[in-house]
Amino acid sequence: MWCADNWKEYEVLDTSMGEKLERWGQYILVRPDPQVLWKTPKKNPGWGNRNAHYHRSNKGGGEWEFFNLPQQWSIHYDTVFGKRLTFCLKPFSFKHTGLFPEQAVNWDWFGQKIISAKRPVKVLNLFAYTGGATLAAASAGAEVTHVDASKGMVAWAKENAAASGLSEAPVRWLVDDCKKFVEREIRRGKHYDGIIMDPPSYGRGPKGEIWKMEDNIYEFIKLTAQLLSDDPIFFLINSYTTGLAPAVLTYMLSTEIKSIYNGNVKSQEIGLMVKDSELILPCGASGRWENK
Repeated sequence: MWCADNWKEYEVLDTSMGEKLERWGQYILVRPDPQVLWKTPKKNPGWGNRNAHYHRSNKGGGEWEFFNLPQQWSIHYDTVFGKRLTFCLKPFSFKHTGLFPEQAVNWDWFGQKIISAKRPVKVLNLFAYTGGATLAAASAGAEVTHVDASKGMVAWAKENAAASGLSEAPVRWLVDDCKKFVEREIRRGKHYDGIIMDPPSYGRGPKGEIWKMEDNIYEFIKLTAQLLSDDPIFFLINSYTTGLAPAVLTYMLSTEIKSIYNGNVKSQEIGLMVKDSELILPCGASGRWENK
């Protein structure tokens, strides 16, 4: 498992009964987590001294209960390649805060790949959300194209870039359907040295098209691979779909990318250390292809 264990301002304090207790800077949150099936004693005082608690509804969705939490605050992440990233957080619908901390282990990986290339690098970030991967790639020196279908998420990503001192970085911010954008880029003859994709498990396109990870991801990888340059550096795919094992990611990347460019493919679960138990909480999986 690849563990995002380089955080100083974020940590999972404890987990029990379908929930995780987290510290986001100076604030303590309780949020549901479907992986937490165990019922261990809630001994950490944070359980009773939380700043906000997201309660899941039996009918789907849920809502936040606030005790003492600002509308927005920030935390920082210091990458292993010496850059500090700043993230503006806020309690968002569907339990989110605008950041997936476990992805830091991937930021460090491809950031080092970009720097070690010692040449101009173009990166495409698809389903880019609030821009964690975009900021990491840009801070490592890449020219980044950031694509997300949500106007609000792209605006939030720009806010994070400004907070990280990356307002003038070479980032192209696009509100677009990722599949349609990729198809247009292929027709334009565009190419990228690194590709990052973080597709949803389930979603709908602008015209009601249904996206289901297990049904659509292979064809999308095959399509997007056409945008790789003649000398690509990396390809990263993240999955939060429980039915998609890391080995499946490895096979898809091997079939569509390694078969053409050689290099290496590795896939693992990604996770976060739980302070009170020293367990690692699984948080999805990532598949990585690298040129060498």
